[in-house]
Amino acid sequence: MDERKMSAEERWNSATIANNFIFYKVMKNNPDVCRELLEILLEMEIERIHIYSEESIEVDFGSKGIRMDVFAKNETQAFNIEMQASDTKELPERARYYQGVMDVDNLKSGQKYRELKDSYVVFICIQDIFAKGLPVYTFENLCRENTEISLGDRTQKCFFIADNCDKILNEKQKAFLKLAIGQKGSDSFTRRIESLAEDAKHNIQWKRQYMEWERQRTYDYEDGREAGISQGIAQGFSQGISQGVHDNAVSNATNLLREGIAPDVIARCVGLSLDEVLSLKDEAANKQ
Repeated sequence: MDERKMSAEERWNSATIANNFIFYKVMKNNPDVCRELLEILLEMEIERIHIYSEESIEVDFGSKGIRMDVFAKNETQAFNIEMQASDTKELPERARYYQGVMDVDNLKSGQKYRELKDSYVVFICIQDIFAKGLPVYTFENLCRENTEISLGDRTQKCFFIADNCDKILNEKQKAFLKLAIGQKGSDSFTRRIESLAEDAKHNIQWKRQYMEWERQRTYDYEDGREAGISQGIAQGFSQGISQGVHDNAVSNATNLLREGIAPDVIARCVGLSLDEVLSLKDEAANKQ
């Protein structure tokens, strides 16, 4: 069933770990699960991590802050994990910006640059955003003249593609990516995540938070509809409703972009197409 035609209750009841809200709640409240997922995806051992309870990072007044799905640290490493259900056509740029902001957050005044933490930005994508058929795309800074020479800046950006997971050799990675596209957990780790995701949906407080967000989206639509009706008295009933709803949606989308909300989420919330939201984002960038 088309998610856009589902009620908030239906969307909540059908949500899986691929839902950003569920993913965040499961990882934030189970640091051991988050650490194990990072170890599986990055194929490395990781010390105990601390997951930030507030996922927003503000850089400076007038600069664009970011809102992360999961932001975790230990003494020497920093990790950002994003669950990305759709291609917003700007994920590489988001990864670049997220990594830069993480560095600003990690390096305090007076510290030397070598004290920067090893930085990892991980996107778990459903679609193949690069359209090259790989199950994983890992990016590091290498010398163009001799790719055997690494810049050595200790940064890495990884994009895991769930739709291509059958091509992956690491069975644990494959099991998690299959879970992300709606298949059943096939090992102890993915079955645990599956169970935690279901438990999350029985948390009354979290459900209330989710419903409140959905309710606000409905209010925003109704406000636009009422504005359209008033405008329609002077301009023509049907045209006024359409224009008022659209104007309100544009206003809401612009405000949400300022808050750093992902364009695909905004498009789904306010009723605009993704192309319209991306166009608004470009207009705002050109005005800066």
